[in-house]
Amino acid sequence: MKDIAKIFQSLDEETRLRILALLLHEQELCVCDIMAVLQLPQSTASRHLSHLKNIGWLQDRRVGLWVYYSIVKQLDPLQQTLLPILRHFLHDSPDARADLERLRSFGTKNCCA
Repeated sequence: MKDIAKIFQSLDEETRLRILALLLHEQELCVCDIMAVLQLPQSTASRHLSHLKNIGWLQDRRVGLWVYYSIVKQLDPLQQTLLPILRHFLHDSPDARADLERLRSFGTKNCCA
């Protein structure tokens, strides 16, 4: 029961939902892209990304100094069930649409090239 509660608690934060919305549209994003789009300091972005990773939503990979995040391919069964629901509702969110437009306006991996 605690694991189920942790999964739902991980979605109880607007910033984490905005991160998931971005990653549902993009295969992978660098921390610096997420910081730029959400207009967050590095420490705040990293804290939310770390939380999503620890709960099992995200995976990361390092390339030199940069860390890239993506949604885990083989999610926990509950997360796998929730993902299409999140995709549907986040797609209709004005905040998520604005974030995606902001990302596209400066292009992905703008700081990592």
